[in-house]
Amino acid sequence: MDINFELYKVFYYVGKYLSFSEASSQLHISQSAVSQTIRQLEEKMGCRLFHRSTKQVQFTHEGQLLFRHIEQAFHYIKAGERSIAEVHSLNQGEIRIGASDTICRYYLLPYVKQFAQRYPKIKMIITNRSSSVCLDMVSKGIIDAAVVNLTGEKSHKNITAKRLKTLQDLFVASPAFQSLQNKKLHLSDLCQHPILLLEKNTVTRNYFDQFTAAHNVTLQPEIELNSIDLLIDLTKIGLGISFVAKEYIEAELAAGSLFALKLHEMIPARYLGVVTNNSVPMSVATHRFIEMLQND
Repeated sequence: MDINFELYKVFYYVGKYLSFSEASSQLHISQSAVSQTIRQLEEKMGCRLFHRSTKQVQFTHEGQLLFRHIEQAFHYIKAGERSIAEVHSLNQGEIRIGASDTICRYYLLPYVKQFAQRYPKIKMIITNRSSSVCLDMVSKGIIDAAVVNLTGEKSHKNITAKRLKTLQDLFVASPAFQSLQNKKLHLSDLCQHPILLLEKNTVTRNYFDQFTAAHNVTLQPEIELNSIDLLIDLTKIGLGISFVAKEYIEAELAAGSLFALKLHEMIPARYLGVVTNNSVPMSVATHRFIEMLQND
């Protein structure tokens, strides 16, 4: 099927905004031209792509299916354009990086600062999402790279992952649990104490659940949170024992406001890594940023 790319371009903008008028504005063409283009594409595809009414525009099933592919292709093309623009210098262009709030705060920020100081003309776009969402965004070409917890990257065929940093999870408590500080405990012993955890479907919580299940222990949390910072704060004031990566609480461990519990069971290490899409040309700026992460 031979279809002019301009038809797909108009389709992409209508689908992105679900609006013929907004597509018209973004493309600097008349709304009538947008409508004619969509009709032409629908004729070539042999199906309706949008349900249109006076108040709203919605995808048909076929339109939604096509948009998923066109959106990905559009991001790939934009990535290629940025790569060409940056071939000979880093005096222009942009880099789109994804990471969770926790990874941004406890790992990524110094590198973002360093990169911005070294290449001030490169625009940096930081997207804060969970590691699983960042992986999907990289896979679809929406962002150039992401720093994530390396657990789900193997489910994406077009993802390349490189390890950056080891994370060692610990059970930690405040001096309110001082009686436990010098004891070597079994995992099952923690059932007698209040447990604070991140909410389900986060990478750390999934890792915790897998670890306890492997030892046939069930630990029911007293409190579940969606913020690692709040989890640390509530642990510091003595509300319970939490499961946190050592690298995120080094200051608290050094100050003595938290201490690590000693367990008979060994908690395996996990890793932070940078993921990229191996089917999308990597821009010079993205390559330089990843080099910065790897060479630290």
